[in-house]
Amino acid sequence: MRLADKPVSARTSRKAQEGSPEASTVFRDAVAAFEAGQDAVSEVRDDIAFEDCPAPKRLAPYAAAVAVTAYRDGVEAGTGRLVLLYDPDGQQGWTGTFRFVAQVHADVDPEMAADPLLGEVGWSWLTDALDLHAAGYSAASGTVTRVITEGFGAKEDEPQATGFELRASWSPAEDDDLGGSVAAWCDLIAAAAGLPAQPPGTRALRPGGRRRR
Repeated sequence: MRLADKPVSARTSRKAQEGSPEASTVFRDAVAAFEAGQDAVSEVRDDIAFEDCPAPKRLAPYAAAVAVTAYRDGVEAGTGRLVLLYDPDGQQGWTGTFRFVAQVHADVDPEMAADPLLGEVGWSWLTDALDLHAAGYSAASGTVTRVITEGFGAKEDEPQATGFELRASWSPAEDDDLGGSVAAWCDLIAAAAGLPAQPPGTRALRPGGRRRR
């Protein structure tokens, strides 16, 4: 069962539970668009799998979240989480009443992890995808981190692992149906995991071309 089919209070803070019916309706409609964006990606990609996950309770009165796993040749190659926040009053640093918070992690080879341009390139994966799918987004911010994992003690024989991690947030345009940001986030995960941004033979999921509920 998707969030849109459940009482809004199931995934929101106490403040949201006590919020106005109008705000609850706005959020429910946003969640439906958020989920429609996931459906649109699933229709054209079989290498990305979505899974519901708990939403944070303290970032905004209303929140919904989804986790994703990217597969390359049937093997897990990247993971991530996307959170949709809604505050009827807005918040400092937002340019509207909605905000996306995203996280992506993927293992990369040591040579790529050592590339001094990894941060710049990784950030461009996100902004290029947003420019393509969610034109009008604003106030994007975030970090790119190189992750090096070493084993010690009983794990000292395990090979060193290197990874890429991006954390970011942005405000969607007020007239965005939110599916564009979902598609952009999936393009980012695909790039980090070494997958094509769009599967061969398919078109980019542009605003107006996504299926609505």
